[in-house]
Amino acid sequence: MLCGGGLHDLPRQKELNMDRKTKKHINALVKRMPELSFMADKLDLLADRIIDLYRHDGILFLAGNGGSCCDGEHIAGELLKGFKKLRPLPDEERQNYVSAFGEKGAYIASKLQKGLRAVSLNAHPGLCTAFANDVDGTLAYAQQLYALGRRGDIVIGISTGGNAANIEAVFMTAKVNGITTVLLTGSRHGVCEKYADIVIDVPQKETYLIQEYHIAIYHALCADVEEAFFDI
Repeated sequence: MLCGGGLHDLPRQKELNMDRKTKKHINALVKRMPELSFMADKLDLLADRIIDLYRHDGILFLAGNGGSCCDGEHIAGELLKGFKKLRPLPDEERQNYVSAFGEKGAYIASKLQKGLRAVSLNAHPGLCTAFANDVDGTLAYAQQLYALGRRGDIVIGISTGGNAANIEAVFMTAKVNGITTVLLTGSRHGVCEKYADIVIDVPQKETYLIQEYHIAIYHALCADVEEAFFDI
């Protein structure tokens, strides 16, 4: 019996046929924003990597600072609950709640949604502040990834300039521990790029304009990943 909303019983990727033509949300994105068409293949690759991650019960980690921190939280929010899909619990899981807790269990089961495991590394203020006070705040994200991450997981570091020291540190930790690194950035080609397996570099240099692209990109990614597992 599955405990909680893990990925062990997610539907298999639909016939594993999410090829270039079927990623409808990424396709729609590049049609709306043709200036992003140069990265369409990279976005498809990233969507496939995340889909494969969830097929193998992995975790997507997210890290950033300021507005980019908020973007990481936003991505986690779209994955941990229904985004464009309702994601109801399967009948068997609902019945487990009813069998264990009767009417209250039925109510809870009717409201819960299947989740895709995502962890914002800013979501633990006690640890972050303790590590900043006791050790080195620049390494707080790296410490969490080292403790929580496992080989095969993915971390998305969001840095509009690409030079955030804590993102550099978390990527270095990821590299040592077999975790895939993804940089969501702008066109300034900062130091973090050399540690990234996939670089999503939007064609802007000003922070708020970069972030406007970022939100459109991660919405499309989240929608296509969700599409791979959920029908309703």
